[in-house]
Amino acid sequence: MSIDGVSGRTSYIGTTILNLRNQLNDLTTQLATGKVSTTYAGQGLDRGFALSLRAQISGINAFSDTATNLNTRLSVANLTLQGLSDVGTQVKNSATTATLTLNDSGQTSGQITAQAAFANAVAMLNSQSGDRYLFSGRAMDTPATVSADTMLKGTATQAGLTQLINERKQADQGSNGMGRLSVSSPPATMTVTSVAEDGSPFGLKLLSVQSSLTGATVTQPTGTPKSTSVDLGAVNPKDGDKIKFNFTLPDGTTDAIELTATTTNPPPAGSFLIGADTAATTANLQSTLTSSIKTLSDTSLVAASAIAASNNFFNPVATVSGAAVNNHNTPPAPISGATALSGAAGTDSLSTSFAAGDTITVNGTPITFVASGATGNQLNVTDSVQTLMAKIDQISGTKNPSTISNGAITLHGADGESLSISSSNAAALGALGIANNTTATPAPLRVGGPPFDTATNLVAGTPVNTVYWYTGENGPGSARGTAVAQVDQSITVQYGARANEQAFRYLLQNVAVYAAVTTNASNPNASQQVTALAQRVSANLAPQNGQQQIQDVQAEFAGAQTATKAATDRQTQLKGMAETMLDSVEGVNQDEVATKILALQTSLQASYQTTSMLYQTTLLKYLPIS
Repeated sequence: MSIDGVSGRTSYIGTTILNLRNQLNDLTTQLATGKVSTTYAGQGLDRGFALSLRAQISGINAFSDTATNLNTRLSVANLTLQGLSDVGTQVKNSATTATLTLNDSGQTSGQITAQAAFANAVAMLNSQSGDRYLFSGRAMDTPATVSADTMLKGTATQAGLTQLINERKQADQGSNGMGRLSVSSPPATMTVTSVAEDGSPFGLKLLSVQSSLTGATVTQPTGTPKSTSVDLGAVNPKDGDKIKFNFTLPDGTTDAIELTATTTNPPPAGSFLIGADTAATTANLQSTLTSSIKTLSDTSLVAASAIAASNNFFNPVATVSGAAVNNHNTPPAPISGATALSGAAGTDSLSTSFAAGDTITVNGTPITFVASGATGNQLNVTDSVQTLMAKIDQISGTKNPSTISNGAITLHGADGESLSISSSNAAALGALGIANNTTATPAPLRVGGPPFDTATNLVAGTPVNTVYWYTGENGPGSARGTAVAQVDQSITVQYGARANEQAFRYLLQNVAVYAAVTTNASNPNASQQVTALAQRVSANLAPQNGQQQIQDVQAEFAGAQTATKAATDRQTQLKGMAETMLDSVEGVNQDEVATKILALQTSLQASYQTTSMLYQTTLLKYLPIS
């Protein structure tokens, strides 16, 4: 018979102690960490729920980081927008209140203010938030514009705004300072005064004539190019009778020359002398009208010309310039607006005719040729080139009418839009000087020259010879959509911007033109020039109906911030609830854990004592003492 020691069959006592020890270690860890377990395995059946809650909280934290970055960018953008709005107000007030005194550079104090304001506006449009340019669209790593100095003065090889204004001024005034108008009498007439345009897109354009001249016959402006006439007939006008010529200026504004018949000699300003007969009166009318047109050309026209040049510079337009071609006449001559779209040899028609059923497609919209009775987007095959150009302009939506000069057609697209033209009859389109499937992209417009004072069209500037002021991204889609942030599972916020948006561009071009124009102080019309420019700048910087305003962009950004704040507030509440639920799964009641630890410590102490006693028991203690 063998007798085992205590450490043999009674080893289960040690196992119990180890289990109690492990429980004590677990409870001590729970008390220190506040968690049920440091591993998901130790969380039991709720571990899947805990994982889901942690993923939700992690997502909310990510959205929170996005919202923080977004709010920072929007705050910087809003500061810029407010600064731009202040620039517009500042320059508008300067244009309204500045004195007309010219400095040695030929500018007023208001224009000096505009120079500083323009540089400030350009700097603000190149604002960054971190490493991101806010007004460059998707080109977030590229400045939105060239420098203010480059815009105004250009570079060694590229023309800036100042040069384009000077070239446009020459083109609009013409070689004789008459605003590209002529005043004359038709051959063999002594009582008729004719006023005619020269057919170019420049200068003064006849709008209408109003007359109270006794016995006079007035023909309203008609034809291509337009002309008007006043025939005094056989009866002299009466003292005080008036005639008023209304003109459209290059910037779209209107002005007028009103002349009064008088018997006072010398006649006062704005009057023409009634002569001994209508022939003498006609000569006096023509002399006074010529002088008045030259004055208008050197005052309001100068200001309107500068505004038009700034619009051409800041608002790029697609241009298709056709080759010079001849008609089907004998001998051939350059085509003109009067050239027919079809006709026999020996007539003023295209060298290759359009036929019924042919089409010309402009930006995806077809113009269909019919034999007669054209309606809508149709043309009769017997219509003229001028009618075709007008139809193309209507479809493209351009503000710069198409022109034809010396047999070459120039077509323009709408502001900032591409222009494409193709035809089912490529040969007939070629007879217009235009290659089939021609596409043009927007570019700044400038006067075709030199010489500029006899120029006949606007041409597209190239990156080689003209400053392209906007250097950011200009792709399809809205400017806001160029930057998108997801601030919630189902909520995205658009907050992109482009410096060439209408509100920013319009502000820049009006501040820039006011800053760029200089006036010769020795010119007797200097004060009127400056006044006309200041009035236009002030009017343009006032809110315009149907036009994007800086306040509109501010409202869109405010909407983005509001949506972001609402999402963030909601996520804060959701995060709080998720953390509470997660704590109920992963957390412990520390009072309960402490109580369990005390109970385990007592049990463990008792086990240690019992085990110790057992391990000290031997057979010798039970043998009798002999």
